[in-house]
Amino acid sequence: MARVKRAVNAHKKRRKVLKLAKGYWGAKSKQYKIAKQAVMKAMASAYKGRKLKKRDMRKLWIIRINAEARQNGISYSRFMDGLRQSGIELNRKVLADMAVNDKEAFKKLAETAKKKAQA
Repeated sequence: MARVKRAVNAHKKRRKVLKLAKGYWGAKSKQYKIAKQAVMKAMASAYKGRKLKKRDMRKLWIIRINAEARQNGISYSRFMDGLRQSGIELNRKVLADMAVNDKEAFKKLAETAKKKAQA
């Protein structure tokens, strides 16, 4: 079997890691072994961060909906339950946007939710 020389592929792999580590402090951007560890940790943190961002956005939407619902005299949980019972299927992102930008439409939704929650 023929001998395989890995120089080109090894250099490519190392260049890719060092390019990702550009801007890191000291040896983390210069030495392959340390740069590889730093990049792996950074990638793991970035993955976690994307999940946390989704969680944080949902929290923010709920806070906005709750604040506007209480302005209209209904709690968040009763508001959401009333919408569910009346068959209105709007997600929290859209509801939060309505709470901030379209208060009249949100007020109508709150009235609908109140009627269903009392019945």
